[in-house]
Amino acid sequence: MTKFLIIRFSSIGDIIQCMNVINGIYNHFPDAEIHWIARADMASFLHMDKRIHRVWAFDKKSGLKGLIQMAKELKKEKFDYIYDAHSNIRSNILKAIILPPLRQLSSRPHYTLRSKERWNRFLLFKLRINHFDKPFRGIVSYQKPLTAWGITDFSSTYTDWQFPKEFEQRFQETISSRTITLVPSANWEMKRWPVCHWQELIRQLPEFHFIILAGPSDTFCETIKETAPDRVINLSGKTSLLESCFLVKNSRLVISADTGFLHAADLFSTKAIALMGPTAFGFPTGKHVEIMGTDLPCRPCTKDGRGKCKQNVWQKCMVDIHPQEVARLARQLLPCP
Repeated sequence: MTKFLIIRFSSIGDIIQCMNVINGIYNHFPDAEIHWIARADMASFLHMDKRIHRVWAFDKKSGLKGLIQMAKELKKEKFDYIYDAHSNIRSNILKAIILPPLRQLSSRPHYTLRSKERWNRFLLFKLRINHFDKPFRGIVSYQKPLTAWGITDFSSTYTDWQFPKEFEQRFQETISSRTITLVPSANWEMKRWPVCHWQELIRQLPEFHFIILAGPSDTFCETIKETAPDRVINLSGKTSLLESCFLVKNSRLVISADTGFLHAADLFSTKAIALMGPTAFGFPTGKHVEIMGTDLPCRPCTKDGRGKCKQNVWQKCMVDIHPQEVARLARQLLPCP
């Protein structure tokens, strides 16, 4: 077997976007054995893809000592190809142990790196000079480094996603043909669609039911639910990452800003509406995802939603995505039977 190691510790969205490279690896190396190292709290949903031979879950609480010990174990695997898809301090430590400088002069293992293009980020976010692709699609940025190994075909019809069998029984009544999945949360508030817009969207679609996916701290989701408590199920804080991915996979339509679950919909070929605002690097790739946004000269203004909005109307790029238009598009994507 040809052995690959993919290094991507976090975050949810980045790991999911990076998972697309597995298609390319298997298209060019049908006998591939793929290993992946990720942060322990992010590793669970990698088990969805049984093409990943082994997931190495790194517990950040183990610190430098734990990372060095795991690096020594990884070195024993004698990988043929190593892809650093993270490019941070942890991945550099792994590289120093698995692939020390003298070994870099040899032909094995092959090594490639996804650059964070820090100079271009500085130009964009500080000087408003954009040398990135427009729009910047994260999945494509993870694919590009593998062209150094002749991997160029990332097409796939893979659908054999693995979930615990009990999920089907637990959620069998949660999603119907008239249910829309809403993802109103995001790590940073500036890239969230306003709560009042989610409320109005629900009012605009009285013939639909909704489920909400979010984290336990996203208490504003209860306010959204109260718009139509008989038609909305608030699952914020009630599902694990893997359970949420299962729900996204089985959804008829997902509506989300730039979040990990938007990228999960992209990965699973689930119909979705992407509400794209200030962020630069989260644009989906699939034709089944419709992108909505506001044409402002200040976009994009942030890597991940951190920073300050310079518009007179705070978060104008998200505010100006009107719920009436989102509702109209949702009806086109989910016509009445």
